[in-house]
Amino acid sequence: MSNGRRVEAIRRRLREEFSPSFLEVEDESHAHVGHAGAAGGLGHFRVRIVAPAFKGLSRLARHQRIYASLGELMRTEVHALTIEARAPDEGSS
Repeated sequence: MSNGRRVEAIRRRLREEFSPSFLEVEDESHAHVGHAGAAGGLGHFRVRIVAPAFKGLSRLARHQRIYASLGELMRTEVHALTIEARAPDEGSS
């Protein structure tokens, strides 16, 4: 799968699971060319998401919910994922 298709697959899963008011998925793979983890062809991505589902959850719990929503993509398409997850009433990080 190309990184563009990976970005779209990540967006689709996160939209379906969280109905976010804001979602940004960036492919940062270009910054990791030559990195041992990139050698297998998996991508490096950054997710910024704002959704009511994160209200009252710890940072760890938010990340766990995102990993779970991405399911097999985390094993087959994603090498690294940077996450910024907030509830709508929280300020920017």
